[in-house]
Amino acid sequence: MTGDDLTAMLAEQTPACGPARHALLTGGTFAVWAGLVSADQLFRTYRARLRLTQKRGQPTLALAETVEILKATEDELLRIGRIDTADRVWTFMLFLNATASMVLACTGVATTRDKTY
Repeated sequence: MTGDDLTAMLAEQTPACGPARHALLTGGTFAVWAGLVSADQLFRTYRARLRLTQKRGQPTLALAETVEILKATEDELLRIGRIDTADRVWTFMLFLNATASMVLACTGVATTRDKTY
């Protein structure tokens, strides 16, 4: 998969997709892992991350929406991808179908070095 392929797949699945696409277009890096993970397992993991980021006050983009999409996806197997902005201030996690031909959801989390949240 190329960055252009991934850019084309990032539509309006969640409000984080636009910023993730922008990150790719402005020098961000990306990876899509080959392994598959059940959507149910990802739902449980990201539901816990949602609670933790809310507790900390850590900035996120579309995390709640992504959790709901993962919940609705139930027993499907998904691939995980990641985009980091060039300045490493934001990381976007992508959830793709098993063939990595479609992005189902995207969420972003601020990764600033200043951990005041």
